[in-house]
Amino acid sequence: MYRIYIAEDDEGIARAISKGLSGWELDTRCAADFRHITDEISEYQPHLVLMDITLPFCNGLYWRKSSRVPVMFISSANDNMNIVMAMNMGGDDFIAKPFDMSVLTAKIQALLRRTYDFAQQVGVIEHRGARLNTAEAALYVGGNRIDLTKNEYRILQTLMESKGKIVSRE
Repeated sequence: MYRIYIAEDDEGIARAISKGLSGWELDTRCAADFRHITDEISEYQPHLVLMDITLPFCNGLYWRKSSRVPVMFISSANDNMNIVMAMNMGGDDFIAKPFDMSVLTAKIQALLRRTYDFAQQVGVIEHRGARLNTAEAALYVGGNRIDLTKNEYRILQTLMESKGKIVSRE
């Protein structure tokens, strides 16, 4: 299940997005403290961040520089300059308010598919924020690389490929 962090200061819009996405089996969390968005995102470890450009205490465009998580900017400032700036500041997509929930959902699903389905093709197995890179035999957790022994790698790979199943000791 993908985790989506919603950084939107209009509570009505944030709740509507959260409710709409939960119907597609996406786990969502809305920003609770705009002074500590970076901490909240780091703790939640989302697969995607929906970020309003104009937020209290923080400009979404400048936050983007501190994270590698895919970001879709949402904003009522939908003139070409803001769209270009959002994309140049590292945004992966942009959607203008007001938006249709089905269009937002389709864009989110496409971005998740491009980001994570491709990662699995190049040898990355992900589970609960841990990413096992099979080409490097290394584990990445919270942006930190953990080198594994050959046995640790084989055990972890077997467990991650069999998530939700019982695996025999052999």
